[in-house]
Amino acid sequence: MKKQKLTVYHYPPCDTCRAAVKSLKERGFELDLHNLWEETPSAAVLKKWIGLSGLPISKWFNVSGEAYRELGLKDKLPGMSEDDKIALLAGNGRLIKRPVVTDGQRVTVGYKEEEYNRVW
Repeated sequence: MKKQKLTVYHYPPCDTCRAAVKSLKERGFELDLHNLWEETPSAAVLKKWIGLSGLPISKWFNVSGEAYRELGLKDKLPGMSEDDKIALLAGNGRLIKRPVVTDGQRVTVGYKEEEYNRVW
């Protein structure tokens, strides 16, 4: 039986992203790959995915990234509205925790082998 196609937003040079892509390919998934830095999802798409993921929006930020630190988001995010946070993510793919994987019904953010075993 052929597995469904997954859409993956990643950053190709990222070791974590490469490990995630390798894991999904080994599981037999066909992948539709997008460079998160070049094809950042729109605010509407991110809003939908955040809802599907069941995660708080704070989990969508790449808190270890340079852009996050440069913008001083650790101090700014708590006072921002959800729409402003989504607009920030949509405006800069470097702020989004990666990889983001979806089949249209489920969404995972980041890569943890245990989570991939459970979800994908």
